[in-house]
Amino acid sequence: MMPTIGDVAKAAGVSRSTVSYALSGNRPISRETRERIDAAIAELGFTVNAGARALATSQTMVLALLLQFHEDEFPPAMLQYILAVSEAARERGYDILMVTDSDGAGAIKRITSSNMVDGVVLLDVTHDDPRLDALRAARQPGALVGLPRDTEGLDVFDLDFGEAARLIVDHLYGLGHHEIALVSPPRHVFERGGAYAWRFRDAALERAARHGIRIHAHYGESQQPAIERSLNAILDARRDATALIVHNDASIAALPGVLRERGTQVPRDLSVVSLYSRDFGRTFLLPYTAVETSPDGLGRKAVQHLVRRIADPDYGPPVVGFIEPELTDRGSTA
Repeated sequence: MMPTIGDVAKAAGVSRSTVSYALSGNRPISRETRERIDAAIAELGFTVNAGARALATSQTMVLALLLQFHEDEFPPAMLQYILAVSEAARERGYDILMVTDSDGAGAIKRITSSNMVDGVVLLDVTHDDPRLDALRAARQPGALVGLPRDTEGLDVFDLDFGEAARLIVDHLYGLGHHEIALVSPPRHVFERGGAYAWRFRDAALERAARHGIRIHAHYGESQQPAIERSLNAILDARRDATALIVHNDASIAALPGVLRERGTQVPRDLSVVSLYSRDFGRTFLLPYTAVETSPDGLGRKAVQHLVRRIADPDYGPPVVGFIEPELTDRGSTA
């Protein structure tokens, strides 16, 4: 016979209700208790009967994850956030329904009106995101990773890109740099309403003006061979720059090879500072001083608040939360 929730409770030395809370995330339990329950589940090979659970609780234990894969974007950048949300959901007993429909508003109406999911997470949020009205009208709660213009009635989580820019500019100014080149996200990101791009760029330019230094902002690229061509063109055009800020995942991943081909040594010839996650840096062997972009932290915060709202629709007012940027010095600036 298949193991039951009672078998899991007995093996873990806890009550059936505690196992239920661990699976649903409806109430907090201690880390030690969760580890015992997880160990019992693994040992017994227990799986939740989704049909029975839906009938008993009116919950599907499924979260919708809405995003779009654009041909002109750098896929590893988006993948960080998909993995973060998926892992956070799994830890709380939820499965993920990934929706990539180009009609995001229509997709939200379809999956929420048919009660396919208990909640919705939006990625790739734009300044005037067309999905938000549909999300506000849905019975199920939602959470955003990314800051839109209008946050009314929504839980929103993002990196403080303006503060990240100020932190980086202050760091370079303190080292004596007065001519800096900035590689921004591609032009199409700005045109599609990717507010994080201009939030960073505009804050960097404002901070530089306050310090009396110059930043020369350039659009980067997201696909090869345009990435390397654009980096070489920027470096050729800004030979007077002593520092390079790279706010572009595709460009920073390609930069070590470009600098090696040019015979440019960091930080002797050029200081480099960027924004990327630790995992991204390890994947591409990046040695640069950088602000941590925290996709894992953002995904966890979004899922945590979403699960709480599923359990209690009256759980507090909407939250707009920013992760404070942290600069990790890896010796690439001097």
